[in-house]
Amino acid sequence: MGIYDRYILPKLIDTACGMGDVMKRRARLVPQAHGDVLEIGIGTGLNLAYYDKAKVTRVTGVDPAAQMQVTARQRAADIGIPVDMVAVDVRGIHADASRFDTIVMTFTLCSIADPLPALQEMKRVLADGGRLLFCEHGLAPDVSVQGWQRRLTPWWKPLAGGCHLDRDIPALIAEAGFVIEQLDTGYIKGPRPMTFLYEGVASK
Repeated sequence: MGIYDRYILPKLIDTACGMGDVMKRRARLVPQAHGDVLEIGIGTGLNLAYYDKAKVTRVTGVDPAAQMQVTARQRAADIGIPVDMVAVDVRGIHADASRFDTIVMTFTLCSIADPLPALQEMKRVLADGGRLLFCEHGLAPDVSVQGWQRRLTPWWKPLAGGCHLDRDIPALIAEAGFVIEQLDTGYIKGPRPMTFLYEGVASK
């Protein structure tokens, strides 16, 4: 791993994913989590402050980028909820089927190399009646913006930890076997190729 990926990229991602409008979305979504929670792509732990300790018993955070978890562990120490962090992707935790009551996934699906198998594994470990809470940026509805997303993605990926700007988030979630129960979409402030969001709730 080079200097950029080890030292610079974590700070850039923490800053970009911690902007005001993005944090507002986290603050609205994450408190809905309950029980035994699996967070996909915990990164630097930007979601941790929003878990409701009256509703959440434990958080298991997975992220293959181990270098980001130093900051996540510092944030975890302040929330009053047990937090386990594992430097693997979701398929590396080998969790029992139907273990987790809630799965939280924010600004993560864009950078998973093989999103469909990862989503299928999330479905396997989610309890019956459990919920997948997600907020992701992805393919915009405007054809002109889609064109820019597709042109920029090959250049953007190496700079942003493998991030794809042009993924159809609802289509991927549905293809994995989830049922999307709620879905809000729209642009937030910033360059349009990077700021069309999908926020919602899905079940098995």
